[in-house]
Amino acid sequence: MKFMKIGTKPDTFYTQDGSRILITDSPNDLVIRINNTSYHLHRSSLVPKCGLLRRLCTDSEESDSVTIELNDIPGGADAFELCAKFCYGITINLSAHNLVDALCASKFLRMSDSVEKGNLLPKLESFFHSCVLQGWKDSIVTLQSTAKLPEWCENLGIIRKCIDSIVEKILTPTAQVSWSHTYTRPGYQKRKHHSVPRDWWTEDISDLDLDLFRCIITAARSSFTLPPQLIGEALHVYTCRWLPYFKSKSHSGFSVKENEAALERHRRVVNTVVNMIPADKGSVSEGFLLRLVSIANYVGASLTTKTELIRKAGLQLEEATLADLLLPSQSSSHHHRYDTDLVAAVLDSFLMLWRRQTSAHVSSNSQLLHSIRKVAKLIDSYLQAVSQDVHMPVPNFVSLAEAVPDIARESHDRLYKAINMYLKVHPEISKEEKKRLCRSLDCQKLSAEVRAHAVKNERMPLRTVVQALFFDQESSSKGVLSQAASQVLASRGKEVPTDETSMMHKLHLGPSETASIGKAKSMREGGSQRGEDKIRSSTDPRKLVRQGTGSERKYHASRDR
Repeated sequence: MKFMKIGTKPDTFYTQDGSRILITDSPNDLVIRINNTSYHLHRSSLVPKCGLLRRLCTDSEESDSVTIELNDIPGGADAFELCAKFCYGITINLSAHNLVDALCASKFLRMSDSVEKGNLLPKLESFFHSCVLQGWKDSIVTLQSTAKLPEWCENLGIIRKCIDSIVEKILTPTAQVSWSHTYTRPGYQKRKHHSVPRDWWTEDISDLDLDLFRCIITAARSSFTLPPQLIGEALHVYTCRWLPYFKSKSHSGFSVKENEAALERHRRVVNTVVNMIPADKGSVSEGFLLRLVSIANYVGASLTTKTELIRKAGLQLEEATLADLLLPSQSSSHHHRYDTDLVAAVLDSFLMLWRRQTSAHVSSNSQLLHSIRKVAKLIDSYLQAVSQDVHMPVPNFVSLAEAVPDIARESHDRLYKAINMYLKVHPEISKEEKKRLCRSLDCQKLSAEVRAHAVKNERMPLRTVVQALFFDQESSSKGVLSQAASQVLASRGKEVPTDETSMMHKLHLGPSETASIGKAKSMREGGSQRGEDKIRSSTDPRKLVRQGTGSERKYHASRDR
């Protein structure tokens, strides 16, 4: 960081009873009052260099002492004291930290060359242009200090010049970056000959006020030379810097209630960051978007902001990981751990776009099919994770499971595992709720191993077990229920009737289908292979539907339920 020293005399100011007095042999004849501080000084030292004081002293009546109030001087008493010390030749040290105050105060006091040659204002301006603006961190610190005097700095062009300097350095090729910068990413070590990372500038500008940060990002984007991913990385770093719970994945991240002022600040950050996210897909990660949606809900961001975030998250849902989806629930009326409503909203947004592309044939069917199947696997993995929450409601689980289109699931093994885990963790749910859970499960899409597990699974509702047996029979070369399967059904005791006729009654089959099952039993006992083939054909659920019997609607409706 650059420094400038002006003056050679030692500091002889001291404080007495709330007043700043200069040790000197000559009597004080000028009193400057700034709020609660009074300066006892000399007209002979200040008036020749300060055009404002010259005019005010001329307008005052001739007397031994003149008192002037300067309550509106920019920078307050500290800035005035720097200017006063310059007038006395006392040493002052200037840097990016106090330059803005000194510049504005000297401009206010009219300490220009037109008043006296070699005055303070031109010296400060020269230091600002030749040193401060040439440095990376000097420009940022100076810009940061303008927040205290925004109107003065805007009128003097300090803000615009600092922003232009910072953007110019951001756009500099990394091979030419030689100034000091902050970069604390894990695994990165600064070496003498180590190449500068492309996002070297993101951490330093994240210290800026939100409006100044927005101005820099807007100016950098207008050059059309920065990749969208770099803009996205800058937004990510800034969000982590100003939203303290952004990095927290624990469910205690939102537990501390903040006051309204803090929530308002965080709302501004969320709304502004969302508006700055580039439209390019992949400019920010899916995990960043999902986490931002969760925080937007917590801080009460605008509906427009949340809708836009959900839309952006839906665009690239297939890029998400399971960890990205496991966001904590913030509902005060529910006790479940995970925010399934948020995931459902993002999934709906994804499916809306997917259906639109499918109908319009925007891209090849294989690409769309790959995309939807990837999302289906992700949702099934998510269901397996949230099923272990003892407070997870059945409707939340079911709505997510049923939202995935049939074409998206090549196999229902993952869905079966999720349902089985839910039933294991929630043994107290009713039979109707069990039926609702298994309604979206297609036993025909279960692998042989998983279907065998389902047949023996006492947690599954009877309808699901029988359907698994039907499709197990269809894929088997025997064509009738194996003796082992019959034993499994018999082992369920009172819950499941042992004879097939009662079992078909549970499935709401009509008299003709029940008679067919009776024939299957007699043929199995007789061992006729030809009879087995006929029964396999007559007991096939899909053929029963095509027969057009009175039980067709009953069977189909029972399966749909």
